Amino acid sequence: MDRSRMIGIRSLGDWLQLVESIGELKRIKASVDWDLEMSTITYMAGKTVGGPALLFENIKDHPGGRLLFNPFGSSLNRVAISIREEPTKDSLGLVRSLSEKMKRRVAPVVVDPKAAEVNQNIETGDKVDVTRFPAPKMWPLDGGRYLGTADAVITMNPEDGRTNLGTYRQMVQGPKQVGFYSSPGKDATLDKQRWWDRGQPAPVAAVYGLEPLLFLASSTSFPKDVSEYEFAGGINGAPIEVFRSDITQLELPAHAEIIIEGFCHPGKTAPEGPFGEFTGYYGRPGGATPYIDIKAIRYRNDPIVTSALMADGWSNECGLMWGMAKAAKVWTDLNAMGIPGIRGVWSPPEAAGWGMTVVSIKQQYAGHAAQVGALAAQCMGGAYFTKYIVVVDDDVDPTDLGDVAWAMVTRSRPAQSIDILRETWSTYLDPSQNPPEIRPWGSKCIINACKEYKHIKSFARRSQLKREVYESVCARWSELGLDGEPPRITHFEDFEGQVTS
Repeated sequence: MDRSRMIGIRSLGDWLQLVESIGELKRIKASVDWDLEMSTITYMAGKTVGGPALLFENIKDHPGGRLLFNPFGSSLNRVAISIREEPTKDSLGLVRSLSEKMKRRVAPVVVDPKAAEVNQNIETGDKVDVTRFPAPKMWPLDGGRYLGTADAVITMNPEDGRTNLGTYRQMVQGPKQVGFYSSPGKDATLDKQRWWDRGQPAPVAAVYGLEPLLFLASSTSFPKDVSEYEFAGGINGAPIEVFRSDITQLELPAHAEIIIEGFCHPGKTAPEGPFGEFTGYYGRPGGATPYIDIKAIRYRNDPIVTSALMADGWSNECGLMWGMAKAAKVWTDLNAMGIPGIRGVWSPPEAAGWGMTVVSIKQQYAGHAAQVGALAAQCMGGAYFTKYIVVVDDDVDPTDLGDVAWAMVTRSRPAQSIDILRETWSTYLDPSQNPPEIRPWGSKCIINACKEYKHIKSFARRSQLKREVYESVCARWSELGLDGEPPRITHFEDFEGQVTS
């Protein structure tokens, strides 16, 4: 694929053209109901790893409306395009590239509002009606229709003017009102409270149709004093184009599909939830929640709503995307702290994207593995929700759960190799924490599945293939009548007591 086409991505439409060119966009023209049917189709299609993005073009009660489900799904190709890389099957290579790109920061560039495509239509006052857009009801017990799932909610710190982008669910509560739930400790929660402490309503905007790079950046835990726009620009390799709103004074993405703007007032709440969450369970019970009083809606002609199904397993829209973004951020954080020997970081999509971190290292000194485990557990990229942190040697593929389980069984000693951290940063969405009021706090299990360092030179030799024989078999794979590509092996016996790679 021509890399210049990826660098030129500015909008969801640009991204869709590339995805369709590699055969990973499915246009669904048959009539589909927004009430459970769209989400059921997405859940079932998501069970096939690498399944396509789904663009619904004929939605009940919304003639002409369009909605994109599964933008990332379980496709490495779509993740690659979103971070401006060539489509690939090398998951760890993509994490490495993303980790390097996260080190770069490129400030957004402010453009004239008249040049912003999202301003093709602007509705205010009595014309505001967010129910015009197709919002799906995802799960049978959801509290309502959720327009905001694959979104970016934009807030500002009134103390220093820092703009934040975060992904939070938004339930439609009426033509001029959507729910505004955000977990304790999240930047939107902190920004909102800062405005309220000043006795002012909090200005807020929500982007409901966005290019997936902004979705990825909004969903990742970056430092609280730097805008996600800067990290998105770094990954993009060029500034994100924004304009300043004359309503909220927020900087908004110029090439979005749909943006709502308004204010969140202190003490004003409305019923919200429950909602089927990324854990595969319903989240916090429905209850009184702050909401956004919508003052304006901006949208381009024929807009597309972006939507993310929260579910179990591979059907979780954010499993792969969150997992890769989180792993990349942990890798970046460990490097920034000067930790040597990091060979790979992975957050398994099967573990709800955020639930587990695996770090592969080349051990270099006593306590190295324990140090990596503790820092990976509590760095900004890995602190939220993650329950299990596993550290493995560099001959173990962190993206292969079978390999990781093998290392845990053959190299860890439960009585000596497991540490527990208590009272750590968690979420109200964790169903294992009961009663619900204890849920902002959690715990973490750090498992050292590396060879014991003080015995590493005498540790039992791992059985490894001979490189020359492996390469000979690879060359004869088709001749032997074996299907597909030969498995990728990276470590071999060197006959001198060391494993080579």
